[in-house]
Amino acid sequence: MELFGAVTHPASKKADWWRSAVIYQVYPRSFADGNGDGMGDLKGITSRLESLASLGIDAIWLSPFMPSPQKDAGYDVSDYRGVDPLFGTLDDFDVMLNRAHELGLKILVDLVPNHSSDQHAWFQAALNSPEGSPEREFYHFKDGNGDLPPNNWVSMFGGPAWTRVTNPDGSLGQWYCHLFDSSQPDLNWENPKVQEAFEDVLKFWLDRGVDGFRVDQPHAMAKAKGLPDHPYVDRAGAGFIEGEENPPMWFQDSVHTIFRRWRAILDSYPGERVMCGEAYVLPLSFMALWVRPDEFHQTFNFRYLDSLWTAESIFKTVNESFEAFDSVGAPSTWVLSNHDVIRHASRLGGDYGRSTASDGIGPKNPQPDNELGLTKARAATLFTLALPGSMYLYQGEELGLPEHTTLEDEFRQDPTFFRTNGARVGRDGCRVPLPWEAGVNASNGFSSTGSAWLPQPDIYKNYSRDLQEGKAGSTLEMYKAVLALRKELDLGHGSFEWVTELCTNSSLAFRNNGILVIHNFGSVAISMPEGQVLISSLEGVSDEVRPNETLWLKGL
Repeated sequence: MELFGAVTHPASKKADWWRSAVIYQVYPRSFADGNGDGMGDLKGITSRLESLASLGIDAIWLSPFMPSPQKDAGYDVSDYRGVDPLFGTLDDFDVMLNRAHELGLKILVDLVPNHSSDQHAWFQAALNSPEGSPEREFYHFKDGNGDLPPNNWVSMFGGPAWTRVTNPDGSLGQWYCHLFDSSQPDLNWENPKVQEAFEDVLKFWLDRGVDGFRVDQPHAMAKAKGLPDHPYVDRAGAGFIEGEENPPMWFQDSVHTIFRRWRAILDSYPGERVMCGEAYVLPLSFMALWVRPDEFHQTFNFRYLDSLWTAESIFKTVNESFEAFDSVGAPSTWVLSNHDVIRHASRLGGDYGRSTASDGIGPKNPQPDNELGLTKARAATLFTLALPGSMYLYQGEELGLPEHTTLEDEFRQDPTFFRTNGARVGRDGCRVPLPWEAGVNASNGFSSTGSAWLPQPDIYKNYSRDLQEGKAGSTLEMYKAVLALRKELDLGHGSFEWVTELCTNSSLAFRNNGILVIHNFGSVAISMPEGQVLISSLEGVSDEVRPNETLWLKGL
């Protein structure tokens, strides 16, 4: 393998907690049900916080729990200052937050600023106000081109990115923009009133004591003036092509001013309050502009999430990551799964690249090899947790949960499925409720009544937390052990250098704070480097590095 461009990374001398944090994503509706209605909620989260603390994480990111019609699992917010009754009350939130802080866990909440729900009071006021009114200026209302939309933009969920409204007298009116579902109208971030409203939202949650925000789709908020056509929509659809000009709905420079103001607000509060952007911006040298010292603290490293699990792909991605983020003094983040992509325990058990990762796996698709996928997933986890920077975990990966790949159409709820007439099954398969106690009821302890808003596959009982707790070799115990080692060895703040003599087409190795990490991507065993084995992704012992194995070794 060509080793051109091998990078090094110096140890961080800054003690900021977020630079090395392991942050656990809780998808509230699927984590734990506290009232037996089949929907996860805040009381359920509170009841399971000790289990998260015992895992060894530093913080929790809560996916949306604010009031919403739930057309897109809460990413269609109808009130940015409350809790949806599905999940409880603000009092429940305060109890959960206080208990998390007692356990030493920080809490980040999901903020969705690119669009609101069409049921939000702002949008309802816009619908009931005349064209050109201040209320309509909260969103992107435009006249069409005759019977056609104002431009050629398409939705990320399929279909056009414009919907036409009907006037009170029954005549057809203006069109409004929605880069996602038609129930998610895009806000107009050129409007100072929108900016002021969201600054108040930030302060509302910071005043309650949250430790920061995960910001949804920040790269979409600013649009090019005049909302011109997407120049290559026929090739990119709703997205972009790396290396070509930025489409008018993505990556506009004016968004940076907004985030500098947000950063100033966070910095004005006591403690280290942080924000992480879901900025799908490539190449990483471009993404680095979003984590300059006066903007986001972190952005998700989608290049790493998108990478194929091959020596060449990971080598290039790690190099690009350190090169880009070190240039602005920001830590890289690392992530293998989240609520939008196929769980990596399944993704690595089949031929699923980024082009299919957010489309999900359905019963008619080729099915992954779950045993191989879990073997590779455990190894990928050990490799990734040894890298300096911050790591994001997705709930259930510590159990080795696979994707639900045989979910029947009648249970699907992802708008992607409906807007594509089933051509893309969507993301429901990675959002299935967690199994806590095997065989307790139909939901394996997720709910006291056995109810679940999405049914678990039968195999989930084999991955239940109670079956893995204290069991040597289980995925859960491996996560606990590696997180404890990571903290003990201070790898999150550590240094990085490739061990080039061990980097080949079938293996990669690097050192962090004196610890040697090696992974065998190949199909045959390779020689074991000298050193004491601290942890392995495989059970048992060997005098070689086995196929699909990651090892951490300490020098003799």
